Amino acid sequence: MAREIIYTANAPEAIGTYSQAVKVGDTVYLSGQIPLVPATMMVIEGDFSTQVRRVFDNLTAVADAAGGTLQDIVKLNIFLTDLSHFGTVNDIMAEYFQQPYPARAAIGVASLPKDVPVEMDAVMYLGA
Repeated sequence: MAREIIYTANAPEAIGTYSQAVKVGDTVYLSGQIPLVPATMMVIEGDFSTQVRRVFDNLTAVADAAGGTLQDIVKLNIFLTDLSHFGTVNDIMAEYFQQPYPARAAIGVASLPKDVPVEMDAVMYLGA
């Protein structure tokens, strides 16, 4: 199967040697998103909740560019520099997703690019 590179100006440009997403067949692999504002490529100002919403908005933009929605995500990985924010992420995730929820992992890490507190990547399935 051919690989299709997904790109949208509505999400941050890659800050490294990767694509925003890669589609293979009916599966789309969304690269990690951090709370960057696409227009400025700067970390959004605000509290942790604001940053989590920016990450979900960035994932939404990439999913849309690939022909899907967040509801098509089957696996979500959440990387947190402080696992005490786990409950906040759950609450905000419920604003963006409806049941059935995707499979998910929440992983505590020492640091993330640009010293942000949260990053998320995902796998999306567009088949019937």
